[in-house]
Amino acid sequence: MTTIDVFHHDVPAEDDFGYSQAIKSGELIHVSGQLALDESGEFRHTDDFAGQLQLTYANTDRILDHFGATRNQVVSQVLYVVDLRHNAPATAEGNRAYFGGHRPASTVLGVTELTFPGQVVEISFVIDTKLPA
Repeated sequence: MTTIDVFHHDVPAEDDFGYSQAIKSGELIHVSGQLALDESGEFRHTDDFAGQLQLTYANTDRILDHFGATRNQVVSQVLYVVDLRHNAPATAEGNRAYFGGHRPASTVLGVTELTFPGQVVEISFVIDTKLPA
């Protein structure tokens, strides 16, 4: 029997849009697009790519902690980046800093806009808890 565990940041958007931040089914954790929301659900770091990326990864760490997982168990990520040509170097730098020597499968998509005015990055993940931590 497959068990399901769900994680919420408890921000208003979860109820407004009707979604979970992450859901674990079996050994896989599917993580919704993470972005620069603080713990009260307020969007932070408007038009600041580095600041948004740092807070986005911090929110991802909260999800990993909830499930007892680590960055080394992230098997894939999809990054949505506004003005990708300009933000590509910072995207690569932030990715290397976050994952260190771990290299998950990664797709980076340039987009024209995201949910919040001034939002420039959003990242979704898949995590496999069967992998070594």
